[in-house]
Amino acid sequence: MPSRPNLLAVILGGGAGSRLFPLTAQRSKPAVPLGGKYRLVDVPISNCINSDVIRMFVLTQFNSASLNRHIATTYRFSPFADGFVEILAAEQTPERPDWFQGTADAVRQVLPHIRDWRIDTLLILSGDHLYRMDYRKFLDRHFETNADITVSVIPIPADSAGEFGLLKVDDAGRIIEFREKPKGDALEEMRVDTTSLGLSADEARARPFLASMGIYVFKYDKLEEVLAEDTARLDFGKEVIPGSINKYNVQAYLFDGYWEDIGTIDAFYKANLDMASAIPPFNLFDSEAPLFTRARYLPPSKFNSCEIRDSIISEGCIINGAKINRSLIGLRSRIAEGTSIDAAYMMGADYYQTLEDMAGDGEANRPRVGIGEKTIIRRAIIDKNARIGKNVRLLNEAGVENADGPNGMYYIRDRIIIVPKNGLIPDGTVV
Repeated sequence: MPSRPNLLAVILGGGAGSRLFPLTAQRSKPAVPLGGKYRLVDVPISNCINSDVIRMFVLTQFNSASLNRHIATTYRFSPFADGFVEILAAEQTPERPDWFQGTADAVRQVLPHIRDWRIDTLLILSGDHLYRMDYRKFLDRHFETNADITVSVIPIPADSAGEFGLLKVDDAGRIIEFREKPKGDALEEMRVDTTSLGLSADEARARPFLASMGIYVFKYDKLEEVLAEDTARLDFGKEVIPGSINKYNVQAYLFDGYWEDIGTIDAFYKANLDMASAIPPFNLFDSEAPLFTRARYLPPSKFNSCEIRDSIISEGCIINGAKINRSLIGLRSRIAEGTSIDAAYMMGADYYQTLEDMAGDGEANRPRVGIGEKTIIRRAIIDKNARIGKNVRLLNEAGVENADGPNGMYYIRDRIIIVPKNGLIPDGTVV
């Protein structure tokens, strides 16, 4: 095995996260809750920790307060080790008065902070993908081929290929062509025989394209060189990688595990509900590569006369007489008697209400934090600290594709009803 270099990881927090709105209305994309108790950013950070990569920068510039708080309270390494997870927010300087303009521009702007560590190798990761990868194997491929740049790639089917950067490789795994989100004839020209990469004939027919996962390893000196060549190149996938394949040794690393880009509401919703399936594609119960997050020291969840099927219930919940099917219930959730929840992700709450708080809500005729009695919810995302009253029906029986409720009370995206963070749905509301 090649010797380990001086290595650092950069996790890209993404832009404004408009495709995940309203989940990103008050938080950055990496801070969006995942799987009942985690955050999106926990995925790449956990992959790093499980791969012995313990020095990380997280780059962000939008709604970063909750992300900063999560990082600060979760990832504290030993004072006798050099591990860290540190936020690098976009900053205006006399030399660079603008914000991050793209993935490559973000890394270019923080190079002075990275340069201080005198590293040999930079691992660049995305903050909004769901997957489990041992980066040591990725890095080994990079070192063994003496690559200047290595791109992690995954075989994908034709129906989604046009949404990704696609590439072709030679017999040695070197990337010889790269196109960002090609369409029409340009898309068909990127079709490859993936049996050469070890896939069976049936798998190769089902997944005839190679997509970039937006995960890269760079020799650090080559990274500085590439980013200095043309400062108008703002994005790795669109400009930097395609512009480098003829000049540098750009290699592919084949990843054939579960990987999901959860940058849209529909993809986010499906990825979360899949975790509750009998054999989930992304297994939260992997003791060899656990998913880390903040330790909260909550009590066990309590159920009284409930019927729960194919669901995940997080810690600290109080659920009375409810029917829950194929759903995720987040931390500190309170669900009242007679409620039915089907195919929904309830993110839970950041706090417990006191008896005085609940009494005040009753006097004000305001729903408590949680879900009231005899409410029916189907195909929905309930963000944190939401108050949903009694006899509410969140069903979207008309099959509305996209809509905004009055005064931001709710939203519909991809036919999924979304109640925003701190949202309030009055008693008897029907959506």
